[in-house]
Amino acid sequence: MGNAILGLVRHPLFLAVLTAWVLAQILKAIVPLLTHGTFDWHRLVEPGGMPSSHAAAVIALFIGVGIREGWTSTISILALVFALAILYEAVGVRKALEDHAKLLEHLVQYHPPEQPGLSTVRTPRGHTPAEVGVGVVIGAVVGLLWML
Repeated sequence: MGNAILGLVRHPLFLAVLTAWVLAQILKAIVPLLTHGTFDWHRLVEPGGMPSSHAAAVIALFIGVGIREGWTSTISILALVFALAILYEAVGVRKALEDHAKLLEHLVQYHPPEQPGLSTVRTPRGHTPAEVGVGVVIGAVVGLLWML
């Protein structure tokens, strides 16, 4: 079992995906430093924002699988469909959730509920197309670097 886990964490495809995700998360914390002069430690673990770590990870996965297994293989097509679903969710569904949560926060601010626990709404963060696009570029570059 230990050898299998060690083999997994040393696998170039796993390392490509992990590297793309970690790099995107680190960049999320650095972007506020460049734009506002403050390093935001919470951004290291929070979803949403610039760049999309989900996009970076799934594109690194797709690139790695395509290079390793061939672009027309069944598993490459599966990785592509998976990546497209994640990219769509990041821009469409999660962005809509963010917009709805902001509306709920506004409503709660002016019409507080009678139940105390309902007065706070945690706003989920979605992605703009640009944030996803930068994540795609990061994932593609990292995937290529690890797999070539």
